[in-house]
Amino acid sequence: MHDDHMTPAFEYCFELRCTVEEALRLGGETPGEGLHFAKVSGGDVSGPRLSGRVLDSGGDWWRGRGLTVHLDARYVIEAHLPDGTAGIEVVNRGIWRTDPATFERMLAGEPVGEEELYYRTAFEFRTEHPAVQWLTESQFVGYARAEPGVVVIRVFRLV
Repeated sequence: MHDDHMTPAFEYCFELRCTVEEALRLGGETPGEGLHFAKVSGGDVSGPRLSGRVLDSGGDWWRGRGLTVHLDARYVIEAHLPDGTAGIEVVNRGIWRTDPATFERMLAGEPVGEEELYYRTAFEFRTEHPAVQWLTESQFVGYARAEPGVVVIRVFRLV
């Protein structure tokens, strides 16, 4: 048995700012519970490894149960490259959860930071463009937060 363990390391790559429309309830007995859909209608991408824009191209299917939400989003970003653009499909799944006190603060309109709730995602990027193939060759995770009308996700590559 090997006693030495690798410590995970992460490289910050970019930040996604996705414009998200009001959620449509697809089921569940009470608001916030059950299945919902929220359209992703635009946004931008900026950071040291990638820049571009989020296209009006998909959405986030999420299921709430208590103060935990399971997210399953799919949309397209258009990367800005020195010689043009590249389309990239984004598949992003994750978990949002908080405690009752923090949730009450959110309902009251108070800002809540990333460190105050668990809003973590895992990405799969799909593209055929050679300049951004690096996105398809590593595992990526995101630290997310909500701002009015926008979901902001800082994207890190597991190295």
